[in-house]
Amino acid sequence: MGLFWRVLIILPLFFAYVNGEHFTYPSRHPGKAELAGFKGPDTLATDGGGFFSGPLVVDNDATATIGNQGGTTEVTVGKPEDDTLVASLDNDGIRYANLIEAATTFKGSWELFLENGGVSAMHLILLPKINQALVFDATVWKISKIKLPGPPCRHVEGTNEEDCFAHSVLMDIETGKLRPLRLNYDTWCSSGGLDINGRLVSTGGFNNGSDTVRILDLCDTCDWKEYPGALANGRWYATQVTLGDGKFMVFGGRDFPTYEFVPPEGKKNTHQDVVDFNFLVETHDPVENNLYPFVYLSTDGNIFIFANNRSVILNPKTHKIIHEFPVLPNGARNYPASGSACLLPIILKPNEDRSVIPAEILICGGAPHNAFEKADLQRPKVFLPGSCDCARLDFTKRDSKWNIFNMPSARLLGDMAVLPTGDVLIVNGAKTGSAGWDDAREPNLNPVLYKFQTDGTSPKFTVLNPSNIPRMYHSSFAVLPDAKVLIAGSNTNPGYLDDALFPTEVRVEKFSPHYLDPNLAMFRQEIIAEKSDNKLKYGQKFTVQIRGSGVIDQQKLQVTIYSPPFVTHGICMNQRLIQLGILEFNKDVTPNTNNIVLQAPMNGNIAQPGYYMLFVNYNGVPCLRSIWIQILP
Repeated sequence: MGLFWRVLIILPLFFAYVNGEHFTYPSRHPGKAELAGFKGPDTLATDGGGFFSGPLVVDNDATATIGNQGGTTEVTVGKPEDDTLVASLDNDGIRYANLIEAATTFKGSWELFLENGGVSAMHLILLPKINQALVFDATVWKISKIKLPGPPCRHVEGTNEEDCFAHSVLMDIETGKLRPLRLNYDTWCSSGGLDINGRLVSTGGFNNGSDTVRILDLCDTCDWKEYPGALANGRWYATQVTLGDGKFMVFGGRDFPTYEFVPPEGKKNTHQDVVDFNFLVETHDPVENNLYPFVYLSTDGNIFIFANNRSVILNPKTHKIIHEFPVLPNGARNYPASGSACLLPIILKPNEDRSVIPAEILICGGAPHNAFEKADLQRPKVFLPGSCDCARLDFTKRDSKWNIFNMPSARLLGDMAVLPTGDVLIVNGAKTGSAGWDDAREPNLNPVLYKFQTDGTSPKFTVLNPSNIPRMYHSSFAVLPDAKVLIAGSNTNPGYLDDALFPTEVRVEKFSPHYLDPNLAMFRQEIIAEKSDNKLKYGQKFTVQIRGSGVIDQQKLQVTIYSPPFVTHGICMNQRLIQLGILEFNKDVTPNTNNIVLQAPMNGNIAQPGYYMLFVNYNGVPCLRSIWIQILP
């Protein structure tokens, strides 16, 4: 009889099937898209931009094949090769890099979360503890889809006008409730990051906001605090990075090939605080292509900076470039060519003692160096094809070279969300053109899943189910505590326009990735927050308690911490996912309840101080809800 019940439980894993479905939205502008050459999702070519009987599954640059949209489940196990990265057991039999996961042919699903998010999400970040998404665009438009709750309205500088629209909102990620916030200094194309206490520190913007530092605290009644003149240079299209001690640096911006440290609240930088950075002069094309550089803190405390097609390592203490990597070919990657990038997961072992922890960047998409010139400056406009390639590079190794491979379709203006499992969701964007007003065509409606693999096998892409909403220039995302992904934004227009080819988009969606296949729900663990440690010191041993049905195989457990990024223009500032080393696994401390003993990262160069979402993944399936932890300096 025991065998009978085991078979009865296991069989659905192999034979269950879920019909692939995606949410279909009524068109906001019936017939409008067809007027100017956008044929709509049903008629796009089947290279990642349209609807399929089954999404494409592409392994490296191999021939694409049609896959199943259903939810058939199987278990796959990687083949270990490199003992510094692969799934392996230490002397105590504990896994430090998980490769066993439940696989599924489920291609994700979409839901419309909000019909009107109030503000088009040019900038987006999830705020810790309060679980609200902060959304803002620019005051220059003097209009949005939501009004301020009452006076005072914003006085429009240099005019007698008053602007009573909100340009920033807090969005409850569960209920969708919006709270308008007041802004006086323009945030158009600004930058930002979370400080140690979870507050957003935002820098730069346009005109009167270009030298502004602004701070948003975490409370039910908090509003923006703005400090104009705090920066010594204007920072429009600049990148902000958090250092290992929690301080911020801000790099570049239009007409300012420099960088500076962000001053403490209420203080102001002088020109003596600005450092000239000739690398941003050298990488400047006639149409720029080096704005919003990709900037990441390395695990050794140095700074990796990528601009246009070149990349360097900068020592932030000596202000010296200590290494330059080979040029990445095949076009430009930064604004306005606007590829996207992310830091791949940092994998730690139990009792971590390596002198160098590998850190690797993934860059995908972009456009030819002259794409902006053709689309924005030439008449009639010409929309050049975007890049189809991706590239990886471990920037902790001075002899690293780019590993270049193809993704299923061209993409620019896209976003790269690092999921709780370490896989990367490539979403949003277009296939042709450039960043800029009305400068891109052919929305890429299909997200693509990039499997981050640590066993040395070829990269693997899977094309997922499409949205019906084009997300072009000025789109954004946020990874949520329930492991869904919030998708918002898209505005190719200089203002709020409803009758454009691609209207100003205020609808907000949620995407459920592959691991939220209903057939995998049995693997989702519950973190018992009140029994789990949530304030940590570097290197500390700490405990997370989980509850779930069935017996847990510790070799299939993976614990990750995720720092929410500041997302804008295809760049995800400070996005960081770290897989923690599991020291102990204590089964059945109470029925169906287990304790995982973990080690916090060893220092702030691996994980900057501040707030992280902690996820427990079992069989490659994230827990029901993450918890917030704070790493203290």
